[in-house]
This record gives sequence, structure tokens and C-alpha cells, in this order.
Amino acid sequence: MTDLTLMEKIVSLAKRRGFVFPGSEIYGGLAGTFDYGPYGVLLKENVQQLWLQMFRDDRDDMYSVDATILMNPKIWEASGHVAGFSDPLVECEKCKRRFRADHLDNPTTCPECGGVLGEARQFNMMFKTHAGAMEDDSAVVYLRPETAGGIFANFKNVMDSLHPKLPFGIAQIGKAFRNEIAPRDFIFRLRELSQMEVEYFVSPKDWAQAFEEWRKVLHLFATAIGLPSNSVHELEIPPEELAHYSKRTIDFEFDYPFGRKELWGLAYRTDFDLSAHEKGSGVSLSYLDEETKEKYVPHVIEPSLGVDRTILAILTSAYREDALGGEVRTYLALAPKVAPVKAMVSPLLKNKPELVAKAREVREILKKVHPAIAWDDNGNIGKRYRRQDEIGTPFCVTIDFDTLGETPEHKDTVTLRHRDSGEQERLSIVEVAERIATAIR
Repeated sequence: MTDLTLMEKIVSLAKRRGFVFPGSEIYGGLAGTFDYGPYGVLLKENVQQLWLQMFRDDRDDMYSVDATILMNPKIWEASGHVAGFSDPLVECEKCKRRFRADHLDNPTTCPECGGVLGEARQFNMMFKTHAGAMEDDSAVVYLRPETAGGIFANFKNVMDSLHPKLPFGIAQIGKAFRNEIAPRDFIFRLRELSQMEVEYFVSPKDWAQAFEEWRKVLHLFATAIGLPSNSVHELEIPPEELAHYSKRTIDFEFDYPFGRKELWGLAYRTDFDLSAHEKGSGVSLSYLDEETKEKYVPHVIEPSLGVDRTILAILTSAYREDALGGEVRTYLALAPKVAPVKAMVSPLLKNKPELVAKAREVREILKKVHPAIAWDDNGNIGKRYRRQDEIGTPFCVTIDFDTLGETPEHKDTVTLRHRDSGEQERLSIVEVAERIATAIR
């Protein structure tokens, strides 16, 4: 079941309200690339900060690295990416269009012109470039296809500098690059993407317990960012379909408008990665347990999350339409923790200096709760509310003449409007600050 109309609405809103723009749009675009706009940047930062909090900061066994995008190509040879990071490619003999064979309903007929498709061949998705002045094979490097490689390459550095005891993990947020044959579905399948990954190193005997712990964290994170539990599904990958490095993998899938697709992954990678890099580099990546004196290559649990797919899942979950006030209203029911703006402050009338001054005073008070407090005095109050609804602002705070004391019992109170219901209540400025603080806690 798909809802492409919903997808079109999400893409339209994302551009109209400054969340996501087509990459290089003024020059006709570039397939598989998108730029995050002002509100998209804030949403993305909030998601990443929440991930860091839940996956790193709330734990005592996690560390971070920020590895380079360009690395020694031997890293990708050892990991198997140079030889095996491929998708099946077919080309139409008539129109010469190219497609991923595993994405076609009919692998023999071109979906564009009806021509005959040639035999499938493997297409390596890594972007290749050259480092330095020479452009020969000795200077070949790759844009990293995943962030995990930099974590494994720095395992020994973390061990030598911090001396952590197992189990412990290394987290990284960063860019990855994949030369997708057919990027599609907005920001779901991109050529330049962001990842949030953890490599959690454990004793071989403890992998199952660690796997279950991270499984729970992924579900908690889904709830925290506002994904409904009935839209997130676990798919246990059968043994015969597991990647060569994995002994157990669960794909966390989400009900996107274009169908149920992979959102995140949780994999037990055994000791494949460190053993491969130990062999490729000739450097020992073993761990010595000081208590048991046992020496072994640690095994790895990997929770891997795509930032862009997460953002699309959030927008899909949050998109709403209703008939509030007798007209169709579009809004994003974003979880306050990830909403780009936490509240908007507005004077009822912008041509009344006393209202404007008081509204700015209130905004400064609320910014002490959180800096993402917007100001809007453009157009009538109803239009301001609609704009904030579409960017997912949970609260709108309006300063009127009662705030100034024209009605004594209402002095220093404001109107607080709730995004989802449209309901309004009269509260003191202190009470409003407490409401916002509670919502984003």
C-alpha cells in the first residue's frame, strides 16, 4: 500500500517551509542530492543531538570519533568494499537508460521505453577520486561509503589513549557517499547522506545480551523522535540472506508513503571487521582482558541509522491535515524535542509599540528556557499561526492589551495556543516558560 499523494504533499511542504530543497536547483538540479534549509538544519541538528544523548551521553561506556571522509584505500580493500560494494545494473539497449535490476518488476523490459534490458552486471557504488597531483592508480582514493570504516580504523587509537574496558562503543555522525544507480523517493535514497553509527565492542560470549540492549535503545529512540510504534517494524533477516559479515541482523522498517522500507539496521558483525583490518594492516587489534588474561579480537554490535531516512520518517509521521476553524489546515505534529522552533512569540498588533516592546521582553524570558523561540509579526495573527503550524511549532504565545494590564486580573498573562488542537489558554509568563520546559524535557 502506497500513498504517493502524501509523498507529494510532504515534498511540497518541505520546500515551501524551508526544510529541504532540491540540490543545485537553479542549475536544474543534480539527481540524488538535496540541501537542508533553515528549518531542516534545525530539525536535523535536534535529531542528531537526541541521538548523541541517548546513544552516547546517557551511557558511561561510549566514546566518539570524527574520522576523515578520505582514507587510505586499503581500509576499503580490507573491509570488502572495493571487491563487493555493488548493486546489479542493467542497461536498456534502446534508450540506454540504466536501472537497478533488483528494483524492477520486470528485469527484462525497460520501464521507460519498453525496450529490451541487457544482462545484469555488478556496479561498484563507491565514488572514486585521486589524492595529490598524480591521477594514476597509485593516487586512487574513495569517498567513504559508510562511517563505520573510520571507527574500526581508530579502534587501536581509542584503546591506546583511553584504555577502556570491554564492553565499550565508539559513536560517529558523518557523511557517507554512494553512487546510487537510481536515487529516488526524495531523501530516502541519496548519493550523499548522513549516518549515525555505533560500533559496540564486546566479548564473544556477551554479544546476545548487548544485541538486545541496543534493540531496546532503537525502539526508545523511535518513540523519542515521534515515530508511532505501529509504523516501525522489525524484520529478522533469515540466515541465508545475511551479509557475509553478519551472524544476526534486524532491519527496522518504517511505513513510508511509498511502502514499507528499511529505516535503520542492527547487526551482529562478529569479529569480521577488526580481524579483516588486523590482517590487512598487520597491526594487532586484539584486546587483553586484564582479569582473565584472555586475549581475543572483540566482536561488534552495530546499530546504524541513516539521518536522512530518519528525517523523512519524522515528516511522514508528523504530517497532518484537519478542518480547524472551518478551513483545511496543514500542520506538522512534531515531537517538541525535535521541532525546529519550540515556540513563537508575537504581538497581537505590530503597529502598537507597547505591545511589540512587551512581546520582545517575553521572548527574551522564554529564550532562557530554549534559544529556538521565534518572532513573527507579519500579517494577521491567524496567518502567523498557520505558518507556525506548517513548521511544527508546538506553541504560539500572543501578547495583547490584557498583558499590559488593561484588564487587571490578566496583567502579565499571555495567550498560549497549542498547535495540535488549536486550543488557547490564558497563562502567566512564568507558567508558559514551565510548559515549554516540560514539553522539551
